Amino acid sequence: MDLKAQLDRFNKQQERCQSTLSSINASRAAPSRPSPSVPAATSLKPTPPVKFSNDTERLQFINSIRKGPVGAQIKRVIELLFETRQAFTPEQINERCYVDMLSNKAVFDSLRNNPKVYYDGRRFSYKAKHDVKDKNQLLSLIKKYPAGIAAVDLKDAYPNVMDDLQALKASKHIWFLSNADSQEDIAYPNDFKGQIEVDDEFKSLFRDIDIPSDLLDVEKELQKIGLKPVMNTAQRRAAAQIQGVSNKPKQKKKKQEISKRTKLTNAHLPELFQNLNASSSRN
Repeated sequence: MDLKAQLDRFNKQQERCQSTLSSINASRAAPSRPSPSVPAATSLKPTPPVKFSNDTERLQFINSIRKGPVGAQIKRVIELLFETRQAFTPEQINERCYVDMLSNKAVFDSLRNNPKVYYDGRRFSYKAKHDVKDKNQLLSLIKKYPAGIAAVDLKDAYPNVMDDLQALKASKHIWFLSNADSQEDIAYPNDFKGQIEVDDEFKSLFRDIDIPSDLLDVEKELQKIGLKPVMNTAQRRAAAQIQGVSNKPKQKKKKQEISKRTKLTNAHLPELFQNLNASSSRN
């Protein structure tokens, strides 16, 4: 009985298989209906596959930055802010230069308190020593410093500030000179109201003043007008005589005449060269 039941089950499975094959053949013979068309995404460019080796190098580079010293990460962020002159959130900074400030409290706090960085509570931006944005603002700033302002304090104001300094110098709105002691360039405002003509008689009186050659006489003259000399020449001479050192006043050198071979460094004072011009005309 069991054998007969198994045989009947097998026959039923054969019949089901035969009906399935028949339905498949019928569907292949019938004409296929067109499938609904799907528009191709022509506007989207396929993303090139990322090579494993290149991605590994990039990840290693990012990891080296984030594992690096705090000072190196701060320098990297400040360079980004200086070059772009834009304000960035910590997330944007992470995308641009791979410094994860939100995961590194030391970097975040250092940048927030850095004198070269401005933080408004959300974004970081570069903070120059002087807040000027163009040539007009630069000129207004220099006019506030009649004693001069160092160019090094202006270099980080905005990208082309040095070009604007040269332009202001060319237009004679400022004087751009070098300090002999510090070898630094100093910008001075040129006040056109201060350009006055000095009478020749006054110039002559100024040049005819005879300055004493002996420092002792100079100190006496200073004391007459209520000024205290810095040095005490009489005391220094007495100490020198005790030590046997001669301290005679130096002879006044003869005033050197200006010749054609003299290197002229005061070309802005033409009255100093009248003798030279007169001798040239005679020759």
